[in-house]
Amino acid sequence: MRRHGALAELRTTLGGADPGLVRLRLAGIGTASMMLAAAITSAIRWVTGQPVTVVLMAAMLAMISNFAVNESDLPRLRVTTLLMLGPALFSLTAGALLTSYHVIADVVLVAITTVAIYIRRFGARGSALGMAAFQPFFLAQYLHVIVEQLPWLLVAATIGIGSTLLLRGWALAERPQRTRERLIRAFRARLHVLVEAVADMLRAAPHAVEGKLYAVERQRARLNETALLLGENLERSATGQPDGSPDPDGGDRTEQELLLAFLDAELAAERLAVAAEQLVRHESRVDEDNRRALLAGVDRLAAASAIGIPPAMAPTLLEEVKRAVWALATETDGQSDRAQRVAFAVIRLADALAIVQGIDGTTPTQVNTAARPRMDQPGDGRVALTGSTGPDGSADSDTDDKAATGAGADAAGGMALSTRQALQVGIAASLAIVIGELVSPARWYWAVLTAFIVFVNTTSRGDVLSRGWQRLVGTIVGVLAGMGLAILVSGHELAALLVLFGCAFLALYLARISQTLFALWITAVLAVLYGLIGQFSVETLILRIEETAVGVAMGMLAAYLVVPKRTREAFGEALDQMVDTADAVLAGSVERILGREPAYPLGQLTRDLHQELRTLRERGKPLDNPLPWRRGRSSYQRMLRMLTGVEYYVRRLARLADDIREPGWAPTLQPAAAHVRANLNALRQMLQHRPSGQIASAEDLIDAAEAYAARISDPDRRLTLLNAIRLLRRIDQVVVKFATDLGGVEAATQPESLPTSA
Repeated sequence: MRRHGALAELRTTLGGADPGLVRLRLAGIGTASMMLAAAITSAIRWVTGQPVTVVLMAAMLAMISNFAVNESDLPRLRVTTLLMLGPALFSLTAGALLTSYHVIADVVLVAITTVAIYIRRFGARGSALGMAAFQPFFLAQYLHVIVEQLPWLLVAATIGIGSTLLLRGWALAERPQRTRERLIRAFRARLHVLVEAVADMLRAAPHAVEGKLYAVERQRARLNETALLLGENLERSATGQPDGSPDPDGGDRTEQELLLAFLDAELAAERLAVAAEQLVRHESRVDEDNRRALLAGVDRLAAASAIGIPPAMAPTLLEEVKRAVWALATETDGQSDRAQRVAFAVIRLADALAIVQGIDGTTPTQVNTAARPRMDQPGDGRVALTGSTGPDGSADSDTDDKAATGAGADAAGGMALSTRQALQVGIAASLAIVIGELVSPARWYWAVLTAFIVFVNTTSRGDVLSRGWQRLVGTIVGVLAGMGLAILVSGHELAALLVLFGCAFLALYLARISQTLFALWITAVLAVLYGLIGQFSVETLILRIEETAVGVAMGMLAAYLVVPKRTREAFGEALDQMVDTADAVLAGSVERILGREPAYPLGQLTRDLHQELRTLRERGKPLDNPLPWRRGRSSYQRMLRMLTGVEYYVRRLARLADDIREPGWAPTLQPAAAHVRANLNALRQMLQHRPSGQIASAEDLIDAAEAYAARISDPDRRLTLLNAIRLLRRIDQVVVKFATDLGGVEAATQPESLPTSA
């Protein structure tokens, strides 16, 4: 039994570390592409006598083409990778022809840098083509290629990109079924870790609760990220066949059933976390008998959710979960209502897990959606498992590039984000050339590369600052690591290539985790590369640090002085978008509850709402950056917690609205919902430091709507309506409580409310 538990725990940890093995696949295929390209060009070099530059060009472009293409759809991935050949060959030709014309080469490099950032407005494909234009020109300058080498370098570039296309597009193309199986395992692993974090929080002493609360919030976010990846996979399958046509065998229905099964499990886990947080945050102590019962149930939940548990054991464990908390869940004296809510959440998650445990990704027809639990907690939003994310875990091209890279984002004066950043990077690159050449006439291009990189996938000057210092720290550590590696493999070309591939693998694998680690291993790649071409020296690597510092400084200078976009301004735009969508979801949910057709599709709105919360978190990261001079971190953390709570309750209400048709509720429900929406809008204005309307609790109006629901004679219908109005009350309580904390409403008008950590 103990051995089974240890193995299950190990598989759970490994499954959750890299959901769906997305990073491992990206790094593995990228490294394999580099090795294939290097092997082919090494054979060509042996026959033709070309310098090692040909091999390096092929290997580097194989890595870049893997890293730059972020398409979740396989046909689009193939087309985008193939299209990279055009700008890559053109810029490589220009770079080789202009090697002897220093000033003209500088001007062209600035122009290419500017265009590469500007075409991000066209989504993932635009970003990939921009990178394909910039990197070969940069490599031509970096490797000091000459015109005589150009024909073979063009062949090498074609081989490099072709290797990526062959392996990632065909030979090692991701199979949706295997991806789904890995994502399901990762989802269950993340859910298990969240349940364990909840158990630790319930077990913690009062002085240690804050740290445990943070751990629960972190695990909730990780579960949500994995759910987004799984949901995107299921959503894509639900739309039909790979060519987009409907599935004649009814695949759409079964995929939607899978989607809802995992959605219920995710939201049940979130509900457990929220209820447990509210319990431990409350000023009154938890009764020890109740605590022991809850811990017994949660501990058994953790055991039942671990990957690797024998299937025959899971039902027994889940029954033990229910037995552990059943007495608390069925109490009627009202003395332990907060603990009872946790017990309800435990039972609900156990029921959801009973469905999920039988799903291995190959038997979707076994999902019995009719068996989804219907406790007294309401149904939940349909959004968390939907959303569009790319193969690296970031948002998919159509959504995230608009939200995070700015295809449609407007700066002050109506300037699109891509246009503003194109101007900034053009000026930063120009300054980097001038200052970089003063530092070293031979190594200035490092400064330009850094000035370009710090603007990739950023939205504000705070983003640029954060990325810049992370890259500088990574470069410093990478120089030390690179020196050791380069000295170790000096004079051994094969060993040096293997080390180079190993460093490239680590860079690709860690790129989505940390810019510091990415810069570290890329710098190590460059150090080994210099050893291969016979230009390695300690002085060269010290210059690497100096030129990187120049590039970071010029990027920051341009971000702060040239059409600057303050981080708080970018955050405010994302806040506006999210609140507008939350308002639309609220309005649409009420319309559906009253038996009317919402003005906009409610499912799409809830997906948009969830994506906008992700964008808000991304844009708030620089505000939460642990720099000593950064003020107001806690206020932004509190704001994000509050908005996460609003989003959570709103999407639960949207899900519940599918099950209600109550036209007679309009006289009391509509005024209550309108007041809650007005409070949310007024809070948004307050957070933006704009004139806002009065924020006052909608408690009386919600009470009137609740009175209508309480008079319904049908028990099931009455319970469903009470659940809906309870969600509306939660939204109002979260908003009014936060406004009270900010001093925007008199404390006397604030009713007793639940904490806002949800």
